[in-house]
Amino acid sequence: MHPRFKNVLLLAAFATSWLQGSAIQSVTRQGRYLYTQDQNRFYIKGISYQEQGAVIASANNNFGEPSTFIDPLSLGSACKRDLPYLQQLGVNTIRVYSVNASLNHDDCMTTFSNAGIYTIIDLSLPLNGSIDRLVPTWSTNLLDSYIATINAFQKYDNVLAYNVGNEVVTTATNPSAPYVKAAGRDIKAYLNSIKSSALVGYASIDGASSWRLDLADYFSCDSSNSNSGSTAIDLYGLNNYEWCGDSSFQASGYATTTSDFQQYNVVAYFSEFGCVSSPPRLWTEVGALFNSSMLPVWSGGIAFSYFPAASADGQFGMVNISSDGSTVTTSADFSRLQTQYGQISPPSSPSFGSSSSSYPACPSTSSTFNASTTLPPTPNEAACNCLENTLSCRFTPVTSNYSAVVGQLTDTACGLLGQQGANCNDIGGDGVAGTYGRLADCDPTVKLSYVMSLYYELNNRNAQACSFAGNGTINQSAPSSASAANAAASSCISNPSATFAPTAVSSSTVGATGSSTHNSATGLIAHDSTVYGVTAAFIITLGSAFWTMS
Repeated sequence: MHPRFKNVLLLAAFATSWLQGSAIQSVTRQGRYLYTQDQNRFYIKGISYQEQGAVIASANNNFGEPSTFIDPLSLGSACKRDLPYLQQLGVNTIRVYSVNASLNHDDCMTTFSNAGIYTIIDLSLPLNGSIDRLVPTWSTNLLDSYIATINAFQKYDNVLAYNVGNEVVTTATNPSAPYVKAAGRDIKAYLNSIKSSALVGYASIDGASSWRLDLADYFSCDSSNSNSGSTAIDLYGLNNYEWCGDSSFQASGYATTTSDFQQYNVVAYFSEFGCVSSPPRLWTEVGALFNSSMLPVWSGGIAFSYFPAASADGQFGMVNISSDGSTVTTSADFSRLQTQYGQISPPSSPSFGSSSSSYPACPSTSSTFNASTTLPPTPNEAACNCLENTLSCRFTPVTSNYSAVVGQLTDTACGLLGQQGANCNDIGGDGVAGTYGRLADCDPTVKLSYVMSLYYELNNRNAQACSFAGNGTINQSAPSSASAANAAASSCISNPSATFAPTAVSSSTVGATGSSTHNSATGLIAHDSTVYGVTAAFIITLGSAFWTMS
C-alpha cells in the first residue's frame, strides 16, 4: 500500500475513534434525578471495578482496608480484556475506589467511553490519602491530591462523579462529617471553576436508622442558608447490604429505607449492594431496586464486586483472573447478576424538567446526630507556605519516608508544649463544636514545623530544642524574635476561616523538605507507611474506608 494512502487510512481510523469516543452522552443532575443529554432519565446500573490491594489485619484496621491499591483504569489491556464481560452484565457505570493521578488512563477511559460506560471515581487513597474518621483534617495535601486526580480525568467525557469520601462517618456523634462536607464544598467549587460537569458524591455506610437520614440530610443541605447548593453534594450513595438471600422488598428493609428517603432532595443510589452472608447471591434485589416502588426515590446502584474481594462476612467477586492476567473466568454469581440486570427496563420518568433543585437548611444537632454546620475553611496553600517561611525551626526529616515519623514527632512536640503550659490548638479542630485552629488546614509537615518552632521559641531558641532527633533545622532567615515571628504568622494567616474556589498547585513548587509541593499526590500521600500519632489535636489520616468489607 502506498504510504500516502496508509496515512489517510490511519487518519480516518483516528477520526472514527475520536468520534466514537465523543459519542457518549453527558449526564446531568436535575433536582433528585439524573438525565442524559437527550433528556431521558439515567439510572446507574453498575458494578464496582477494582482489584483488592493488600489487607493487613490489625486492631486499627477493623474495616479491612487495603494498605495498597491497584489502579484499574491505568491497565489498558486489562480494561479491554474485561469489557466484553462488563457488556454481558449490561452495566453502564463502574465505580473505582482509588486511582493514581500520575499514570495514564487514556486506554481504559476511551475503551469504556466508546462502550457507553461511565465512571464514578473515589478521590481518596489508602492510608494517608483520605479524611480520617476519628481525628479528621481537611488540609492542603488532601485537597491537592483530590485536585490532581480531577485534573488527570477532566479530559474524559465519561466521568459521572467524584466521591469525596467513602464511609468516613460511622457514628451519630462524629467529628469527621464537617470535614467531608467541606471537601465536597471545595471540590464542587473547583469543578465549577474548570467548567466540569462531573458531580460531587459521597458514599455512606448504612448506619443506624436513628441517624442514617440525618447524615444524608447533612450532606445535601445548604450550610450557608442561601439555597445555592454550594455546600451540598450532588450524589448520595448508600452502601446497602440489607437484602440477603431470597428476600423481598418488605422483609429486606428496602421498604423502610425507601420510605426514609422519600423526600430526599438530591440524587440517591446504592453505591454498593450484594449481601454475601446468605449465599448464593440471587441478586433478586435488582428487580426491586429498578421497579416502581423504588425508582421515584433511587437512581440505581453498584453491585459489589467484579473482582474477588475478601471480607469478614464472606467472599465477594464475580470473576477470577488467570495468573498471567489474560483470561477471565466467570462464576454463577456473575451469571445470576447478568440475568437480573438483563430483565430490568426502567421507565424514563419523571420527565426532564419536572424536578427542580432545592437545598434545605442544615439539620440542627441533636442526640441522634451531632455535627457542626460550621465547616472547616478551604485549605490555603499560599498562606501555609508563607507561614512556613517565617518559622524558626523547620521539619527536615532524616529519612525519605518521612510520613512514618510526622505523627510521632507531632505527638512528641505537643506533649512537650503541654509540659510548658502551651498547647497545639492552632493545628487542631473540633467538628462537633465547629471550631478549627488557624493552621488546621495546613499540610502535616507545616503543622509539625509550627509546633517545633513553638517549642524552640519557648526554650529561648536553644539549638537542641529544634533538633527532634535530627529532624529539625533552624531557619536562619526567620524573623529574629518570637514577637516578629508571630506577627509574620498572623500576616500569612490573616483570614483563617476563609472559603474560596481552590486552584491547582504547580508541580514545580517545592517545599522546605525538598519534595514536590506539600499538597501534591506525592509527599505524604505517596508513602505506604502508616502514620501514627495520638495527640487529640492532630493525627495524620490513616485512611477512611477504601471499600466496604462489612
